[in-house]
Amino acid sequence: MNKVTLSGILLAALTMAGCGDRAKSSNNDQTQAATETAKTDSASKKIVLFFGDSLTAGYGLDDPADAFPGVISRRVDSLKLPYKVINAGLSGETTAGGNGRIDWLLKQKVDIFVLELGANDGLRGIPVNETAKNLQSIVNKVKAKYPDAKLVLLGMQVPPNMGADYTAKFKNVFPHLAKKNNMALVPFLLQGVGGVPSLNQGDGIHPTAQGAKIVANNVWAILKDELK
Repeated sequence: MNKVTLSGILLAALTMAGCGDRAKSSNNDQTQAATETAKTDSASKKIVLFFGDSLTAGYGLDDPADAFPGVISRRVDSLKLPYKVINAGLSGETTAGGNGRIDWLLKQKVDIFVLELGANDGLRGIPVNETAKNLQSIVNKVKAKYPDAKLVLLGMQVPPNMGADYTAKFKNVFPHLAKKNNMALVPFLLQGVGGVPSLNQGDGIHPTAQGAKIVANNVWAILKDELK
């Protein structure tokens, strides 16, 4: 009787262990399947690449994700649009630096390219023709690698203390390049934010998180049509 009972107990234990193993295996299969699905979903999304300087990178913000590309990324996700936003902003970047950096970033697929560079050139008084040349070179590289990519240019302006002639020429670089390259244009990235103390950090240049939301709206007004 004891042997039968012991055998029964052992059989029950083995059965339960087998069920546990099958359940564990099933859970592992489900986890792996979910992971593969997530990878597939991510891979199927088109890429929006924001390429810029500290304004794109979110310099000075407690959370860089609060910079305008991050705000746009959250909006894209909330609308369930099939796009993934990549923030390739680098604080201090000039158009020359960007021209040297862009090739590495183009190793990944780009479906929409958003170009935000030039502000540091302007603040340093770099000749306008050099800024225009570098921006055009960046655009040329994107077109050569991904001819079907949609292009968006974010216009910038410099303070009037740079001189009336320089200020005017700098401002005109962006609409000229946009027209030449058939790019969608945001006339002035910092519209409604630039020069407003409450919307900028202590340096008076970089937007606060609240300012970044307004900047994101400026960009979204143009970008949304490119996401269709």
